[in-house]
Amino acid sequence: MKRTRPYSPLALEAARLLGGQVAAARREHRWTLTELAERVGVTKTTMSKVERGDVTVGLGVAFEAAAILGVPLFSDDANRRRAEAARIDDHLTMLPTAVRKPTPVSDDF
Repeated sequence: MKRTRPYSPLALEAARLLGGQVAAARREHRWTLTELAERVGVTKTTMSKVERGDVTVGLGVAFEAAAILGVPLFSDDANRRRAEAARIDDHLTMLPTAVRKPTPVSDDF
């Protein structure tokens, strides 16, 4: 039996938005679903799922389709994206690499 995972409304909305942007860009390029699927390296069915905003499709597949079509995922400016990535890397450097739940301390002597 197939398990279904619940997704938040925000995640579902974001997937539908990206899927719609991919579908619109594909049509603007005048590519068939099959042509885009071949360029991305997936099946037509998988590409159809991306365009419908199906959250079970791999994130990399959706991002690759968007990149091939020129759908902006973040900023159109490459320098701005690199600066943002560097800022995130700097921020991650300041945070612990492993996160652990604090262990309760027994102060009952």
